[in-house]
Amino acid sequence: MKNSLYFGMFLITFSILTFTSCKDDEPTDATFNMNVSGLEDLGDNFRYEGWLIVDGSPVTAGIFSVDANGQMSTSTFTVSESDLSSASTYVLTIEPFPDSDPSPSDVHVLAGDFSGNSASLTVNHGAALGTNFSGASGGYILATPTDGEMNNENSGVWFLDPGAGPGAALNLPTLPTGWAYEGWAVINGTPVSTGTFTSVTGADNSAPFSGTMGGPPFPGEDFLMNAPSGLSFPTDLSEGAIVISVEPVPDNSPAPFAIKPLMGAVPAGAADHTFYNMGNISGDTNPTGTVTR
Repeated sequence: MKNSLYFGMFLITFSILTFTSCKDDEPTDATFNMNVSGLEDLGDNFRYEGWLIVDGSPVTAGIFSVDANGQMSTSTFTVSESDLSSASTYVLTIEPFPDSDPSPSDVHVLAGDFSGNSASLTVNHGAALGTNFSGASGGYILATPTDGEMNNENSGVWFLDPGAGPGAALNLPTLPTGWAYEGWAVINGTPVSTGTFTSVTGADNSAPFSGTMGGPPFPGEDFLMNAPSGLSFPTDLSEGAIVISVEPVPDNSPAPFAIKPLMGAVPAGAADHTFYNMGNISGDTNPTGTVTR
């Protein structure tokens, strides 16, 4: 009788210990909050995804979208408590949606190292773009070299300096994989692309509006044909604006991305083949954020 009693008590004690041990082994979740400003709506085919860097490896930390007003679809995220507490860095990327690849893309927008319970997110962190573009500078001329005639000269913009040979007119940092520069002319309030590029001393990737003759070996565009809906070419870029943006690759938006290092207002009565400087506006356009755990 005593042996049966002892054996029964042993089974009960063993069951309690086993149940407690299993519960202790279960991972626990924790939440963190994120605040960002300056991000763009990515449309239906892309999303922002956060990543915690834990022991040097990325761990997904939530997916969200941003609407046309810059509002995040959610700002609170749930992750493993152990991953959150041991994370050294937070990185924000742009990912395809839906996305079958469990690894981060090359398009790193923001990053920041944790200091205590928070991380300040910037574009100039080494795990993001690696620069804040504060040293960027440049200029442009108005000209239409691809029609071979000296007319409609205010209907084209080229990022070259005629006083340098001609030479490059843009001073821009080299971008990491996943990003490219894009030029824009704002015509009657509508931004129209001059093409994307990664080198300031070569032609950009397209010339859909230019004439039939070759252009100079620099980024730029003549707006002579194939005008987008609502515009007519040739045009006069006077009183418009010229912009350089930083774009994700691939890019599914026909509009400029949030990061815009340079902008120049085209003066009224602008003279063609005259060099005009652009202003650095990176401090006004760079996205920023904070993660709090």
